[in-house]
Amino acid sequence: MNRLELVKRLNAHLLNLLQVDASDVPEDFAAQRKLFRALMNICPPCELDENFLRLQDELLSAEVRERGIVKISDIPNVDKHIKLWRGDITRLEVDAIVNAANEKLLGCFVPLHACIDNAIHSAAGLQLRNVCNEIMSAQGYDEPTGCAKITPAFNLPSKFVLHTVGPIIPPERQPNAAEENLLAACYESCLKLAAEKNLASVAFCCISTGEFHFPPKRAAEIAVATVKKFLATNTLEIIFNVFTERDEKIYRELF
Repeated sequence: MNRLELVKRLNAHLLNLLQVDASDVPEDFAAQRKLFRALMNICPPCELDENFLRLQDELLSAEVRERGIVKISDIPNVDKHIKLWRGDITRLEVDAIVNAANEKLLGCFVPLHACIDNAIHSAAGLQLRNVCNEIMSAQGYDEPTGCAKITPAFNLPSKFVLHTVGPIIPPERQPNAAEENLLAACYESCLKLAAEKNLASVAFCCISTGEFHFPPKRAAEIAVATVKKFLATNTLEIIFNVFTERDEKIYRELF
């Protein structure tokens, strides 16, 4: 089965499951692959057919290899036990990557949205939404800001995903002290959970700086200070993962 046939079979399954009409979508691979991501994004937690999962995992794992897996040893240190890398966090082969989640913890339901939550769930596979739903159903309430949960990473090269909800800052103002403390708590919660699970490496995204509007420079200062405080009494390899040249410059200046 070629790649186009594979993704069309995946789409047929989700279109039937979701009762969606996509007859106007072109038959070429790019359009069909875009449709598949969009369908993944809107698919609610549900029981998934084993054959569907086998085909989904075949596609996603092949795409991970094609994007190129980045190992910790490929990234130079900027400080003791701290590395800085600009690129796609779903390429990192570490014990855990950090996802900037929303309070529902189920991933982003906006089709093809450019947030990191969407990117991680789309690359990991629909199993990630299902296991997050199990956690949230058992919890019985929205995830509080500043806490963290851990799940398997499924089709990602990392072993686990640490999900944390950062503070949301209104675009018209600067964060206050309480919101700064909540952002620090996101990093602290992830670090403590990683230590409890005996993880050796964690890659942090820039929590709250995208859709949640936390000023990037202040967020980086809090992130670095919180991580350095933790590393004073703990051993863990940390990667600060950035996606833009601006954020890379901010972090390099801090080191």
